[in-house]
Amino acid sequence: MGTAYQPLHPHNQKPATKNPGCFLSKAVCAWLACGFLSLALLHLLCCSPAGTQQAVFSPLHQYINNTYSFVSSVPVEGRSCNYSVGDWVWAPGYGRRYNATECNAKESHDCIRNGRPDTRYLDWRWQPAAGCPLPAFDAGAFLTAVHGKHVAFIGDSMARNQAQSLICLLSTSFPYRLLYRDEGQLGKYKFWRYAFPAHDVKVSYYWNPFLVKATGKSEDETIRDNHVHLDKPGDRWAADADTFDVVVLGAAHWLLNGAIYYNGSEVIGAHNAPAELNYTGVGYAWPLKMAYRTSVERLRSSARPRTLVLATFSMSHFEGKATDDPTSCTKTEPYKDGEKDNEWVYREVRDIVYDEAEAARARSGENSTVRIEVLDVSKLASLRPDGHPGLYMRPNPFANGVPERMYSDCLHFCLPGPVDTFNEILLQILRKKR
Repeated sequence: MGTAYQPLHPHNQKPATKNPGCFLSKAVCAWLACGFLSLALLHLLCCSPAGTQQAVFSPLHQYINNTYSFVSSVPVEGRSCNYSVGDWVWAPGYGRRYNATECNAKESHDCIRNGRPDTRYLDWRWQPAAGCPLPAFDAGAFLTAVHGKHVAFIGDSMARNQAQSLICLLSTSFPYRLLYRDEGQLGKYKFWRYAFPAHDVKVSYYWNPFLVKATGKSEDETIRDNHVHLDKPGDRWAADADTFDVVVLGAAHWLLNGAIYYNGSEVIGAHNAPAELNYTGVGYAWPLKMAYRTSVERLRSSARPRTLVLATFSMSHFEGKATDDPTSCTKTEPYKDGEKDNEWVYREVRDIVYDEAEAARARSGENSTVRIEVLDVSKLASLRPDGHPGLYMRPNPFANGVPERMYSDCLHFCLPGPVDTFNEILLQILRKKR
């Protein structure tokens, strides 16, 4: 199944040159470059033989086609719809899909049960650009698409947020049963599996916020540091990996926060580790790439045909305020496109997911039994500061007056809420022909 992956060492990689020399301003350099490129292309089109034009432009067409085949882009009625860009449009009642209490959603995401009085966050619908349709979630269509299959979500709490959304969306129409859930209040939402017997479908969630093997704080919050082995997939999900038919990988937030990183038994560096440990800083981008690469390689190594979906970064909306500031996320409407420049926050992390998906496809080759897709939710999530639980991550937060300090959840989404749209797009990806 392709060339075996060998973990890279961060200091053996040549850093990209970010500021090439130019005696003019960056803006002038950019305009001059565009001008020269335009003239060159015009010359090729007007003055070059047809054979030369084909030789030059065919790789460009191939690059564009290959690049956009990774986007949450699905052929619809003879055209390709890119679901990753668009706008939230007013659609009263559209998001009022289920009762989160009835489908065992995590209590801190059950905003209506916890007394959130403003429910306008449920009255918006994601409209992809260019008028492309994104149908409302159809539970029957989803279960038909994955009939007889095991769907696994692996990653951090945003992966869990999406997994729980899927359980709620499916259970409104079809009977289900809980196959297992880890014991204890802290563990009950970290590992679980549901079954939908009528379609012989299983849906599992595996808590693994680094994707790869990790010990420390991610297992026990009383421990200060995380120790992350970038060369080893997570123990629990890797043991079950050969049973997966559809896998959704989603992780970034814990890698951004930092850890101590290993290749084998050797410490190769750290990100945001205490200074007294004196580890070489490796940032977050390289460990994130390696975590995805190691995980994808484990899932590619099986002969079992499967669909592997890499989800992009879903940003938080603390808006520069402290996490215990009660006003951290109090907006009641989505941002309009362009109202707030959030793209710089998630661009690099999103691009890492695309790069790893493209590299994995290249390693797999055309005849691979593993289909690799990207679920790009970064843009649509960045526009929804109104969809988080905020203070309503707990019941009746104002029962004793307005708190001076109280933790707000400005990362996860209420259930039901904007995260349901992630699964609308996932359904379209699964229905797309290879």
